[in-house]
Amino acid sequence: MFPAYQSGREFDPELVDQLSVLPEFVRHVRLRQRPGRGFEADDFLAAAVASEEASGGTAVVASGDRDAFQLASARTTVLHPVKAGEMARIGPSEVRERYGVDPQQVPDFIALRGDPSDKLPGARGVGPKTAAALLRRCGTLEQAIAEGRFVEQADETPYLPTHRHHGPSGTAPAARRSGPDMGQGPLHWFGNGN
Repeated sequence: MFPAYQSGREFDPELVDQLSVLPEFVRHVRLRQRPGRGFEADDFLAAAVASEEASGGTAVVASGDRDAFQLASARTTVLHPVKAGEMARIGPSEVRERYGVDPQQVPDFIALRGDPSDKLPGARGVGPKTAAALLRRCGTLEQAIAEGRFVEQADETPYLPTHRHHGPSGTAPAARRSGPDMGQGPLHWFGNGN
């Protein structure tokens, strides 16, 4: 993982104190849980959405993290806070309106543009408009690199893929559509704890 990723984050001590009661709360309200090392909350959200969509269901994801925009689909809506008490409903058309790319291109868009909140530098000289235009033309960051773009920068930036290594898909560390196995069948977040 990129060493500077999410470095320097500070958390409210009251929030940290609440983490110790979280497992008990999860059991009490019968939320499904799947502990897994090496995964972030984003990974679990993506896995839950994939599981729900695969079972024919729909999902609503409430997150202040714009990485979640990659989850928007015909079956999944992202609720994103815009100001105190107000949430924006983000679907595929809203992602295209905000970023100029389709939801599945959001990880590559973030990798190209960078993400200051996670301390991820983007490709040198690439801002949001250039990133969107490149992805509209090439489809993916991998394809852009296969066409000879960003090869030098891919060598300099550890989370950008290189066609020599055939490595990661080019996604920023916190931006992945899939994640840990959430088990079989639809997820029942509340209720009988299935």
